[in-house]
Amino acid sequence: MAKRRTNQEGSIWKDRKKWRAAVTIDGQRLTCNFDTRDECVAWIRKTQTQVERGMTYSKANVTLGDFIQKWLEFHKTTVAPNTAVQYKQLTNNYILPEIGKIKLRDLSLSIIEAHYMALQKNGLGASAVRYVHAVLRKCLNDAVRRGYIGYNPTLGAILPRIEDKEMVFLDEDEILQFLITIQESPYNALYTLAIKTGMRKGELLALKWADLNWQNGTLRVQRQVQRIKGQGLVFRPPKTRAGRRTVQLGQKTLEILRQQYQECKQLANIAGEDWKEHGLIFPSVVGTPLDGENVTKDFKAQLAKAGVKKIRFHDLRHTAASLLLNNGVPVIVVSKMLGHAKTSTTLNIYGHLMPTMQEQAAQVMDEIVTLIPVKFGETLGSETLSKR
Repeated sequence: MAKRRTNQEGSIWKDRKKWRAAVTIDGQRLTCNFDTRDECVAWIRKTQTQVERGMTYSKANVTLGDFIQKWLEFHKTTVAPNTAVQYKQLTNNYILPEIGKIKLRDLSLSIIEAHYMALQKNGLGASAVRYVHAVLRKCLNDAVRRGYIGYNPTLGAILPRIEDKEMVFLDEDEILQFLITIQESPYNALYTLAIKTGMRKGELLALKWADLNWQNGTLRVQRQVQRIKGQGLVFRPPKTRAGRRTVQLGQKTLEILRQQYQECKQLANIAGEDWKEHGLIFPSVVGTPLDGENVTKDFKAQLAKAGVKKIRFHDLRHTAASLLLNNGVPVIVVSKMLGHAKTSTTLNIYGHLMPTMQEQAAQVMDEIVTLIPVKFGETLGSETLSKR
């Protein structure tokens, strides 16, 4: 009578031209084919380790595609709506077609890296490949936590390098030309506040008059507007906790906002019963949040009219940072103003702007730490130095 194999016990045999390996899990046999006996041994050890960490027979037969679909469904309630949409798009386009049918237990670092290389050969950019990696890493971390696999095969994967792009922003002369041009734009106050505060477009479009303290001259940033598929424009919290911040405004900026307040009252009067009151600083003609795409179209038109370089709306944020840093505002102040969680984030993004500040620092240190040559016998004030 043949001996009944116990749980996790492995066996290897040759079947025609292939080597076969098997491991008994929960009384049932799991098999896999390989070209060499050494591969069989490695597979048995890997499978036994996974079983020790909680993998059952049913979990051993789950594919990446099956698991990631359930993972997306569960996690769509734990992330921002737009993030959930991006995860699903990346999964459907760049994960499921090529490696979705592979069983979780069979995934390996070499398979993952080969997949990333194939994506690049097919024209996917380095940033997009890294986004795919981020989704896979998070998904497979959860698979480890739930006992489907013993380790995360994405760990240690070599990722494509992202070439640093030259940051584009308006210089002081271009800003002046742009500010002159936008006087006739309905978004004049919006563009001006973007340049002066470095706020993101979504944050600007979500500002309410209740966020503005006229007496102290401060503006609270505590929400953003996002377009979510199936829901339209909705208010969402800032991207990070540091995104909730208070920005100090100058008197000239407050004057521009007073003019904007009067224009909002005029819009409400013109709209009449069609007006939907949200208390927004930058509303549409009927009081609802402005569509960011319409703002972008006008922004591009204003840049062309001003005759300055073409930039994205987000580059106004870089423009604000460059102005602040190049005019001696401390990095920690700029960081808080932009809503960065850490000062190091600001330095990583805008560190290339520091040489100008270093020149100023060098001049200051030259003045402070410099010996004054004095010859003995010279008179300094009422005293005479003599050599002893």
